[in-house]
Amino acid sequence: MSSPEELFSQLFERTHVALLGYAVRRVGDPADAADVVAETYLVAWRRLEDVPTGPEARPWLFGVARRVLANHYRGERRRLALADRLRDSLHQAVPPPEVHEPTLVERAVERLGDDDRELLHLLAWEELAREEIAVAMGLTRAAVRVRLHRARARLREAMRDIEQEMEGVAVQRITVSGHESHRWATARRGTEEIS
Repeated sequence: MSSPEELFSQLFERTHVALLGYAVRRVGDPADAADVVAETYLVAWRRLEDVPTGPEARPWLFGVARRVLANHYRGERRRLALADRLRDSLHQAVPPPEVHEPTLVERAVERLGDDDRELLHLLAWEELAREEIAVAMGLTRAAVRVRLHRARARLREAMRDIEQEMEGVAVQRITVSGHESHRWATARRGTEEIS
């Protein structure tokens, strides 16, 4: 008499190509088809005593696959409905950003490294405390304090660099047209530095 493993292996060898074709023709993604087939064989393994022998095994597996596909479709519809609800609530909670000229601070932040940017975003945008930032970034509180100090220093330096670049452009504009200088001076007075 064959062991359960041998019976299952024989069943798989006789039916897996047909079962995979059945699943591929019914789902959009081949990876989903592979999941359906895997789930079908999992059911077959758990209910090995119920699997008919001989040629009746194939239609029995197709029946299992059909139920697995029904569950897959229901799950897919629920996932899509949830995604739609989340998208709707996201638009209500966070309206699309208005297109605007980036501020001095925004431009300076973009010049920073990824870690500095993330640290400053967690602090300023997400309003996390140092202890919370430490947890989020997997750091100690002391490391956050040191990195935050360095990130702020690099941000100030980037802001100074941008201001100097802007002054260079302003000087060039002054030589072309005298009334341009007033606009640049007003814009510079409106900049603020993050401490």
